[in-house]
Amino acid sequence: MKLSQFNFNLPLERIASEPTRWRDECRLMVLHKDTGEIEHRIFKDIIDYFGKGDTFVLNDTKVFPARLYGKKEKTGADIEVFLLRELAREQRLWDVIVDPARKIRIGNKLYFGEDESLVAEVIDNTTSRGRTLRFLYDGPYEEFKETLYGLGETPILRFVKEKPTPEDRENFQTIFAKHEGAVSAPAAGLHFSRELFNRMILKDINKTFITMHMGLGHFRKVDVEDLSKHKMDSERLIITQETADLINNTKASGHQVLAVGATVIRGLETYVTTNDEVKPYDGWTNKFIFPPYRFAVPTSIVSNFHLPCSTMLMSVAAFGGYEKVMKAYEEALKEEYRFGPYGDAMLII
Repeated sequence: MKLSQFNFNLPLERIASEPTRWRDECRLMVLHKDTGEIEHRIFKDIIDYFGKGDTFVLNDTKVFPARLYGKKEKTGADIEVFLLRELAREQRLWDVIVDPARKIRIGNKLYFGEDESLVAEVIDNTTSRGRTLRFLYDGPYEEFKETLYGLGETPILRFVKEKPTPEDRENFQTIFAKHEGAVSAPAAGLHFSRELFNRMILKDINKTFITMHMGLGHFRKVDVEDLSKHKMDSERLIITQETADLINNTKASGHQVLAVGATVIRGLETYVTTNDEVKPYDGWTNKFIFPPYRFAVPTSIVSNFHLPCSTMLMSVAAFGGYEKVMKAYEEALKEEYRFGPYGDAMLII
């Protein structure tokens, strides 16, 4: 398929800048992929489509405050640093994106905080925008991490809102976030509340977790028309034996496996057997799913409404069928659904 086939006109005002007041009360479009039938529901109604023995698979990654503002030595020029991942704990090495990149060279020092108490040195230029920083901090590791995160802000992307608020630290995090490492929240997971989890227990619906640290690769612009030539950034993925067993047993007994969000969709499809079973995994994945694609693991998916030409939209279209999903997106625009990580969701069954 071609990139241009996933383009559509999305007015900026349709991208939600705030979540709904209650997590589980955003709107939910339900697409029946066999018939193309569409229903309009509320997210907490999702359990009406599942029952005893079904399993929901969620991503328990935790977002960290990845955006820092600093100044360059000597010139005092304003610099924005986006932390991507920690490379070496003891050496205080981080893989980052620096903006504006053209002003930064190896050996430059960057200062953070009003009192410029945190200093970093550029030690490597890895890509046109990427850099490796060594933070020059002599104190204990936990003290360094607290200082670093205290200076950081919630990494909500600019297309959602220009400046995050204190409330976003909680809003842009799932209630089950556990393992730190993501620079963006797994959006479909944001809609799950404790009340909804309790109602799942009453219906004997299982839940289990994988960990996939969502990176900026999901939001990078795809710059090739031929999608087979696009390469996803690698992201850390962990699937435990316990989780794999539950998913495989659920399918073997004829029950549904719901993949909650684009990261879970990709994660479940990364490492499967010839019998379409999930295998435990602890490593990296650059799995890119776009139509046509035969899914091995999930029998249903739920995902937010994504932006034009995004890899997440492509994954959803691969599951629901390109024509049916794009028609559903037309319906979502007509019915004024909200798009983006704080927006509404679509269940495909």
